[in-house]
Order: sequence, then structure tokens, then C-alpha cells
Amino acid sequence: MAEAPACVFCAIVAGRAAASIVHRDALCTAFMTIEPLAIGHTLVVPNAHATDLAELPSASAGHLFQVAQRIVAAQRASTLRCEGANLLMCDGAAAGQTVFHVHLHVSPRHAGDGIVMPHAAGPAARAELDAAAAALRSALAT
Repeated sequence: MAEAPACVFCAIVAGRAAASIVHRDALCTAFMTIEPLAIGHTLVVPNAHATDLAELPSASAGHLFQVAQRIVAAQRASTLRCEGANLLMCDGAAAGQTVFHVHLHVSPRHAGDGIVMPHAAGPAARAELDAAAAALRSALAT
């Protein structure tokens, strides 16, 4: 398993740092975050170090979401208060990533929990959306 020596999530995966483990398998580990949005807020991380989503093998990326799906079901079935869930991945410093080991946040939510997620300032112009779609189609084609 590839590991980055100074990475706290690599240390958790390797058992060298304390964590409240929720799930562990050959590809990923899920554990409670120490800064939860709500009780039950879980991080799902690949066992092999990947700094960002582009470095993560596709099979591992898909597996993270499969495990997240199971965790949301467990949050709802448990005694935790969970009427919904947010899944969030911050990819890169500009997106708010603070630990540079890919991780997927799985946060239980309930009505009136006071958590405010960011919202768009308003609708974008169709020409701007069309231009962005064309740029992405071009990049996907290469």
C-alpha cells in the first residue's frame, strides 16, 4: 500500500494514529472525523495514498462512493439523527481541501440542524454554460 510519511490519514489507515473506525476493507477505511458537522460525520479514504481525485484509480473512486452509500444507509438505520445526508469531496486547496489525502465526507443531516451549505449566487447565462460544456467535452476527448 502506497503511503505518504507525513500524512495523518495514512497514519490512521496504518494504525499508527488514533481513529474511531467505522469500516475497513482492502481498498478503503472509513472513520469519524474529529471536526464533525454533525454526530456521525464520517470520512471515507482510500487506503493507498492519493493526494487528489486525479491520482485516485477509478476503481478506488467508485468504491469510495459504494462505501459512502452503505454508510448513509447505516446512519439512517442507526440511533443517530439522520433524515438526509451530504456527501462532499474537496479536491485541492482552492476547493477547501486541508488534508491532502483524498477523502469523502459523509455527513448525516436532519431538519433544523443549522448547517448551511453554500449556494450559487444566481443562474448562469446559457452562453456561459454552453462554453463551459464545450471546454469540458474538448478536455474529455483528449
